[in-house]
Amino acid sequence: MHKVESPTRGDVDTKAAEAGSSMVFFPSQTTQKELDDIMDSARNGIGLAGSAAVGNVGPIVGAMDIGESDDAYLFRVSLPGVSRDENFSCDIDPDGTVFIKGVTTTGENTVCKHSQIFRMQTRNLCPPGHFSITFQLPGPVDHQQFKGNFGIDGMLEGIVKKR
Repeated sequence: MHKVESPTRGDVDTKAAEAGSSMVFFPSQTTQKELDDIMDSARNGIGLAGSAAVGNVGPIVGAMDIGESDDAYLFRVSLPGVSRDENFSCDIDPDGTVFIKGVTTTGENTVCKHSQIFRMQTRNLCPPGHFSITFQLPGPVDHQQFKGNFGIDGMLEGIVKKR
């Protein structure tokens, strides 16, 4: 795992890129261009931004597995505490780049439920806020042939046909 303090400086460790997969943590205000530039130089990497990059408490947002069959790729991404609402999206580019964006809703200091206010004594879940995850599948895909399921268990599972 490699930590890049500021993607604007263009500091990409070429030895790390040659070594294989890497995980890159971005500042919360990273632009899409900065994210794309870093991910282009680390094609086997995973980019995390926002609350997914904090990783200092609770289960990490964005832990994932990738599988391959003769004609498709399968990916599973752990998204604990992520809302399945209009803020959530999962998009795939034809080159196999997967973009996931959303909002985590756990880990806050105060929780309002059933007309009651709870001040949390422990906060072991991932921090609340916006996040993005970007990773590269092993090859190009037919992004029109994507099937995804975001289960109540917090797992996003996607299958996309190879091109």
